[in-house]
Amino acid sequence: MLNQPQSGNDMPRFAGIPTMMRLPAAEDARGLDAAFVGIPLDIGTSNRSGTRYGPRQIRQESVMIRPYNMGTGSAPFERLQVADLGDVAINPYSLADSVRRIEQAYHGILEHRCTPLTLGGDHTLTLPVLRAVARRHGPVGLIHVDAHSDTNEEMFGERLAHGTTFRRAFEEGLLAPERVVQIGLRGSGYAADDFDWSRRQGFRVVPAEACWHRSLTPLMAEIRQQMGDAPVYLSFDIDGLDPAFAPGTGTPEVGGLSVWQGLEIVRGCRGLNLAGADVVEVSPPYDRTGNTALLAANLLFEMLCVLPAR
Repeated sequence: MLNQPQSGNDMPRFAGIPTMMRLPAAEDARGLDAAFVGIPLDIGTSNRSGTRYGPRQIRQESVMIRPYNMGTGSAPFERLQVADLGDVAINPYSLADSVRRIEQAYHGILEHRCTPLTLGGDHTLTLPVLRAVARRHGPVGLIHVDAHSDTNEEMFGERLAHGTTFRRAFEEGLLAPERVVQIGLRGSGYAADDFDWSRRQGFRVVPAEACWHRSLTPLMAEIRQQMGDAPVYLSFDIDGLDPAFAPGTGTPEVGGLSVWQGLEIVRGCRGLNLAGADVVEVSPPYDRTGNTALLAANLLFEMLCVLPAR
């Protein structure tokens, strides 16, 4: 029997245990094809904190999501065994120790050949997740949706922070640079060449201005060709979307992607060999409506929908 989200006809949506999509909770990834995992981290943030509350709020807003995707026809719970693994027990006093704990937890998940879908949490968390993924699969391709490249050399003298994630990942050999795409970069910078470090490493950079007023379906067709059959990781920073749609984040930038472009990106990953995915930087204190977390929950559901059957 495959797990199913609890129906709103069996328990009101405002009641019951608030797991992701009201799925069963599981102690470990044994027997699972995919799992939702929370990482309540915000010690790596540089502006507004609050992403430690992201996983809890995403789960809360996910109660409205039903098991059948009306837009794509996908029915993931008919072909995948899925559960909620709860949160990684991060150390709220130490970013370095939290990174170690995350990597260790994801080694355990991946040992069971389970695909993790992560509820963040600030973007520092993607580094230890990529360490675990690369240990299993080797260097991976990356589809990175974000307002920021997160390729700083350091921040306040620290090499671990949410703005250094992908420079560290490149330096550690976790990425296949010819299969890295960064989508939605924009805003102000410290120098004219702020995004050029990515280009020099061979990353494809698609700035937000190149996405304005157009569908991203053709772009995703190109990216699928670029990625091929090798493993790919999808990292979706919620601030890649315009703050008109997702104000609940720590470092908002105007002129971002639309919700429908975000959906086109995720749906355009169908057919890829996804080794894992995350939605990060949801900071509920800056969006009391819950809409940012609701959007994140739906993006995670869309990610589940594009996973191949096991």
